[in-house]
Formats: sequence, C-alpha cells, structure tokens
Amino acid sequence: MHLCYVDESGTPDVPGNTSHFVLAGVSIPIWHWRQADSAISNIKVKYSLQEAEIHTAWLLRKYLEQSRIADFERLSRDQRRAAVTSARTTHLLDLQRQNRHKAYRQSKKNYAQTEPYIHLTLSERQRFINDVADCVSGFGFARLFAECIDKVHFNPQIARLSLDEQAFEQLISRFERYLQNIDGPNGQRAFGLLVHDNNQTVARKHTRMMRTFHERGTLWIDIQRIIETPLFVDSKLTSMVQIADLCSYSLRRYVENDEEHLFAKVYARADRQFDRVVGVRHFTNESCQCIICLGHRH
Repeated sequence: MHLCYVDESGTPDVPGNTSHFVLAGVSIPIWHWRQADSAISNIKVKYSLQEAEIHTAWLLRKYLEQSRIADFERLSRDQRRAAVTSARTTHLLDLQRQNRHKAYRQSKKNYAQTEPYIHLTLSERQRFINDVADCVSGFGFARLFAECIDKVHFNPQIARLSLDEQAFEQLISRFERYLQNIDGPNGQRAFGLLVHDNNQTVARKHTRMMRTFHERGTLWIDIQRIIETPLFVDSKLTSMVQIADLCSYSLRRYVENDEEHLFAKVYARADRQFDRVVGVRHFTNESCQCIICLGHRH
C-alpha cells in the first residue's frame, strides 16, 4: 500500500492572483511512513516548531515587525515571540482606533497564519525549509506526481474540464500508472490511497470525480489500484500533507519565477521511467525549455 499525500499551490481561478496552478502528490509506501514522519518531526523540534504546520509560503515571508525590533536576532526565542506579539498587538489596536477595518481584518488574518513562526528569524525559517526539502530529497522511497498548469495556455472548452479538475485527473492517472508499474515479481499487486488536505469544496468535487474514475477510468487509464475516494484530513495534524505543500509551492515558484533552489530538491523525487520524467508535467506552450518540459520530453 502506498499513501499519496496531496496539496495545491496557487489558485485555480482564472486569472486569479497566480499565473500557474499546481497540484502535487507525494507517494510514500506505508512501511516507510513512520520513518518519514519521524525525520520531519526531528527537524521541527530543532526549530521549536513541533506543534506547527509547515506552510511554506507563510514561513518564507518577511515579517516587517521583526526588522523593527532592536537586536532581534540576539534575543532568545521566547523573547522574540514576546516582542513580536507586543508589536503586532500594538499595530492592531492602532488600526482599530483609526477605524481602518479592512486593514485590521487583513493584518489579523496574516498574523494568525504566521504566529507559529515568529520566534524564528527569516534566515532561520529559510534554513528550516531547506532542511525539510533536503530530507524529502533524500527519501529514495518517495515519488512525486504533479500537474503544473500555465493559465495562459489552458482552454477549458478544449479540455472539457475546469483547470483544477484537469490537474486532479492527471495526478490520478500518473499515480495509478506508477502503482501498476511496480507490481512485485510474484504477482503481488501494489495499491494506493489518496490523502488530501481538507477543504469542503474540493472534497466534494474530488470525491465525485474519483467515483466516476472508478466506474469509467480517466481519459488515460482505468483505475484498478487506487482504492476508495480520497481521505481528507486536517493538514495541521499530518506532516506528510505538509510535505506536499512544500512540493507544490516549490514547483510553482519554479515555473513562475525560475526559482530553482527548492525546486531541484523536491524534483529529485519525480517519478521517472528510465531517463524520462513521467510524474511531473508543465502544461504550457510547446516551446517551453524549462527543466520539467525538457525532462518530460526526453
């Protein structure tokens, strides 16, 4: 049995606020699950993040109030947390007094998202993400599947699917093909289960689609090895879904901004057949010369 942990990066809305939408899945054999989970947990402990969710985009942001605190890097982690909390409380109270309701709501939301990480400097948060990415890169037993869709080149009329529906169908097809390709020598068959970050709208859509795939297959393959409909979980409670968040973020930052550092680490786990990358695709124009397109066409 293989568990494929799924998460997305960017918005499926067109145009939305990102040029790409990425859906990524990280497949881990169940006999390696504890090893993988323990490895990530150990890194979290090192940075006092054992109770925190790995939300890569929020971790890598600059927190302006940290730059305004004198000798912030020299403070202890407890002192940093207290100083940032005080600065943020002061800011929110100022916004309330000025009746800047929209700014207050947005700031309060941003602060809630980043609160678990405020005891770390930006460089420490960057090192944390690098450590996690290095760890994932070394998971020789893991496989990465992803669809990276360039919204400029996606036509829902031709695809007859919405952007996020195409991404899900592609991910399912590649995971199913992988499971069929790794059958044991004695007829032992590999099976898989999807574990997805919980979102009520996505849950309904993907559950419905998966039931259809079980009945009719996808455009590319009959579904024989992926069991049940996706299992939806709170990503705060499982590090493996958080790893999928890191992978989807890294892929999107590469296809949008040519940021290769994190991408190179997670891309090492892309499913391959011989020298060709089959697990990850960049849906864009045919002349694209990015690493993903070159590897997919190889």
